[in-house]
Amino acid sequence: MTESSDSFAALQLPPALLSALAEVGYETPSPIQAACIPSLLAGRDVLGEAQTGTGKTAAFALPTLARIDLTVKKPQALVLTPTRELAIQVAEAFQKYAKHLPGFHVLPVYGGQSMVVQLRALSRGAHVIVGTPGRVMDHLERKSLSLDTLQTLVLDEADEMLRMGFIEDIEWILEHTPKERQTALFSATMPEPIRRITKRYQRDPEHIKIKSVTATVATIRQRYWVARGADKLDALTRILEAEDDFDAAIIFVRTKLATVDLAEKLEARGLEAAALNGDMHQGMREQVIERLKNGGLDIVVATDVAARGIDVPRISHVINYDVPYDTEAYVHRIGRTGRAGRAGSAILFVAPREMRMLKAIETATRQKIEPVTLPTAGEVAERRVAQFQQQILETLGNENLDYFYDVIRRMEGEQNVATRQIAAALAFLATRDRPLQPDLPDIPAAPPAREYGEKPQREKRAVKTEVSAKPTLADGELRRYRIEVGRNLGATPKEIVGAIANEGGIAGKYIGQIHVFAEFATVELPADLPKEVMATLKKTRVKQTPLNLRLFDGEAPEPYKAPRKAPSKAPGKTRFDKPTAAPRKRKP
Repeated sequence: MTESSDSFAALQLPPALLSALAEVGYETPSPIQAACIPSLLAGRDVLGEAQTGTGKTAAFALPTLARIDLTVKKPQALVLTPTRELAIQVAEAFQKYAKHLPGFHVLPVYGGQSMVVQLRALSRGAHVIVGTPGRVMDHLERKSLSLDTLQTLVLDEADEMLRMGFIEDIEWILEHTPKERQTALFSATMPEPIRRITKRYQRDPEHIKIKSVTATVATIRQRYWVARGADKLDALTRILEAEDDFDAAIIFVRTKLATVDLAEKLEARGLEAAALNGDMHQGMREQVIERLKNGGLDIVVATDVAARGIDVPRISHVINYDVPYDTEAYVHRIGRTGRAGRAGSAILFVAPREMRMLKAIETATRQKIEPVTLPTAGEVAERRVAQFQQQILETLGNENLDYFYDVIRRMEGEQNVATRQIAAALAFLATRDRPLQPDLPDIPAAPPAREYGEKPQREKRAVKTEVSAKPTLADGELRRYRIEVGRNLGATPKEIVGAIANEGGIAGKYIGQIHVFAEFATVELPADLPKEVMATLKKTRVKQTPLNLRLFDGEAPEPYKAPRKAPSKAPGKTRFDKPTAAPRKRKP
């Protein structure tokens, strides 16, 4: 089933949700949304087969919100995700769509965050829980999370959870949910273990398969920059100034308010920019587009809806200032340039935790997106000088300057100053609002996203449950680091790897041998860890203790070898000494 709808209103969503969707720029549902929302609203189980970036978060979040009883502040929906990054993104999406649902509360729970904070939040109540399998299990064991009122269970990116070894954990959680529940499972592929789960835990699910046929124009050069929120505006202006082939640009943002805010900030920096959004009447919209066509504007800041149908030949650049919601939106955006065989450039600003969308775009478009190197202050200055010189040469060639020659000669005689001095003063006055030597702030580089990216789930970690994990060495030198947790705190290599991978964003293949001693542990990591990653890992906690990661140069005793565990005499007991339905075993 891949039928489409012309609007979200046709899907029978509540007015509160439709208002929120309109405010964030959603107009037409994607194929996965059009297919899934009616079935989930009707209470059916769904088996969705679709790639990341096709809009499936909204496909399950919107019908889930439509069925939430806001008067019951207990978990009515549980979404399981493979990583903390995805859990945060899904929770943020729920909050965004529920903007006009008073009293709604969604809570993300994941490893690496303080258990005390999560316990306090759970005690206050939440309508939707979004979490990673391990931390959800912890709360179920502690009895701090009850699923007695659960109506909907969503397994997001099930194949990734399979690759990370979470399938047994998922089945354990499923056994602790009410039998009369709705289950939605989404996966890019359908390996046999996933099919077994659907057969065992879903009731006559509707199988919805969406194939991505997205493609982009080959004449468009696609690049990305790993963005830091505070530096985005400075990076944007620097890129716009330094692009040699720049003529005009459309900059895409997510909200109507952002179009006005960003356009005003660009104008304040001397750039000819204007906003384009759905709140503008047709006459104003046509006026902005006409100014863009005839050169009265160089930059239009727009939302997805407002920019639909724009065909202006001089648009050389499309800047995705905010990441699009799905891959189809990305393709529609960059299609504003590179038209009729002309060359075009598309630049995507992506935060470290949004790198999975970058990967999804590359998969859907079947094109590699290359990183952008931000121009330096010196390069921007050279560009401004070259433009200034060109303006002078064009003026000399096109204008009658006889009167101004007389003014300069009179000043030379009366003031006894040289022509060169006068020219320098005039150059200063002409560039006062846009100095040729700009005082630009330093923009620190983000950790290399491809190597230390926040996508550890994309790497298949071969971590064993013994104390010493078999190394999976990457190219380049590994160094031994010391961390301040040991077997006296009950720390295991699995927990150490999970904390380093999730909090530091270090892929499993860059984590080598781990040795656990009585008072501390050592772990092999890349020798050239960025300072930002080092700082993060110093504060990262395992067993409620900061790792305080630092290089290890001393000798250590022989690593502790865990004895083989004897069969438990009390199968009803857990490590929290609280009774559960049955013992369970967790994968790394």
